[in-house]
This record gives sequence, structure tokens and C-alpha cells, in this order.
Amino acid sequence: MTLSISPAIRDPRRARGFTLIEIMVVVVILGILAAIVAPNVISRIDDANAAKVKQDIRNFDTALSMFRMDNFKYPTTEQGLTALSTRPNDTTVRNWREYMKSVPKDPWGNDYQYRSPGEHGEYDLFTLGADNQEGGEGINTDVGNWTLQ
Repeated sequence: MTLSISPAIRDPRRARGFTLIEIMVVVVILGILAAIVAPNVISRIDDANAAKVKQDIRNFDTALSMFRMDNFKYPTTEQGLTALSTRPNDTTVRNWREYMKSVPKDPWGNDYQYRSPGEHGEYDLFTLGADNQEGGEGINTDVGNWTLQ
């Protein structure tokens, strides 16, 4: 009984790899999968950013309410939101305490905007969205404490 070894096994240089067609089929399949998965992932990121904005504004609302209970007024526009984590240099703020460890930025890395008195209430607290410009749609929509109520 004689065993024969194929020429491809005897000579590794002659071993065949994938054909161009096989590689192209795999690339097309990966492209189709990416086209299906990417929009779902991106929309989840946008949903997470919107949820973070809402939660941050609620946290600010709580801290601002506590500031007002202690000091009988909201921080001024000039004092800004930093008055919640750093004592203002204002003699009228006598009962200050730390209301937040630090002032967070919005999900896009921009500062939250604060005005007191506000145009929509005693104070306005808002983010200008991903583009950091007034107005906009989608992820660029401005979200404020008056829009969440």
C-alpha cells in the first residue's frame, strides 16, 4: 500500500490561499453588517447623550433649589453654576455650602448655560446641543430646564 502526498502539501510555496473573489465576498458581507449595525449604535449614543442632559439638568435643579433655601436667592448670572461648587466672593451668600463636587459639562464637552433671572422662569439652565449654537434640530437641539417640565 502506497501513500501519495499531494504536491501542495509537499511544497508549501504552492499552497493556495483565498481567491480574490472569496476576499471580496467577505468584504461585502462585512460592509452590509456595518451598514446595519452602525445606525443602531449611533442612535443609542444620541439617546444616551439626551438622557445625560436631562439628568444633569435635574441635578442642577436640585442643587440650585438647595442653594436658594440656604441663601434665599439663586446664584446670579455672573456667579454662574460654579457657585454650586465654589464659594462666591459675595457677602450676600452667607450660608453657602458645597452643593456639587464639580460642575459637569454637557455630553459634548461644552459648559451648561445659566441665566438668573431667566427668560423662562426664575433661572434658565440649558445646553446648546452638540453644535454649541442656538437653535438646531436632532442632536443640535437646545435643551433647557423649561423644556423638561
